[in-house]
Amino acid sequence: MTISTINSLILICGCDNMKLNKGIKIATALKYNIDEDDAPKLIGKGKGKVADKILETAKENNIPIYKDDKLAKQLENLELGQSIPQELYEAVAQILIFVSDIDSKI
Repeated sequence: MTISTINSLILICGCDNMKLNKGIKIATALKYNIDEDDAPKLIGKGKGKVADKILETAKENNIPIYKDDKLAKQLENLELGQSIPQELYEAVAQILIFVSDIDSKI
């Protein structure tokens, strides 16, 4: 599978280690449809218990989960429905390619 055929939903999670060193969980959800979107869009985000619920829902629906603290924190700063900024294209593209490779092997 190539990047040109990707139609994906992926969850990127991490921890916000900056807040009182508690490691608050962060979950962000991206959607990308090559035929409709110029770039992946943020369709969900949450911290703490909300992040736990997002992760639980992702697992129940077999949505790929990728752990990256730094990227999750950057994505959390976006508004819902906002496309990812150009500076995150390469990082997110690598994750989408990784996920599509796994999907093609299943």
